[in-house]
Amino acid sequence: MDRVWNHVLWEIIGKPADVGHINRTDMYIEGMADLNEMILVLPLCPPDQKEAKIAQIKEKVTDRYLPVFEKVLKSHGQDYLVGNRLSRADIHLVELLYYVEELDPSLMANFPLLKALKTRISNLPPVKKFLQPGSQRKPPISEEDLEKARKVFRIK
Repeated sequence: MDRVWNHVLWEIIGKPADVGHINRTDMYIEGMADLNEMILVLPLCPPDQKEAKIAQIKEKVTDRYLPVFEKVLKSHGQDYLVGNRLSRADIHLVELLYYVEELDPSLMANFPLLKALKTRISNLPPVKKFLQPGSQRKPPISEEDLEKARKVFRIK
């Protein structure tokens, strides 16, 4: 699936010119994957553990994950994470930033470069269209839908 996703994005934004660009992009995406998974499985967390899990995620967001990406943007002074051009890593990071904002908007307060990246990418015409109401973007799962899923998949 990863190769298919790479090919689709390369068709949209162009294939990177060097292997270093591809390696850095993949490295950043792998770094985002852990946080992404923590946030995505949060609704499945047992109610008695949910607050502790949210606190753990918030701590990791502000102490570990977002500072790294803010530092990358600051270190090279460019508009994007890799090679000063839009990459798959930027798209994944912005998606993750939306998840972080849905969890707690104040978590982004100390990361001006990440907020600027999110705004810049969100204003790209295809992304802007995707973010509009009525698009294919799905809202966070509701408690009602979550209960239905728990029954179907027999999750306690």
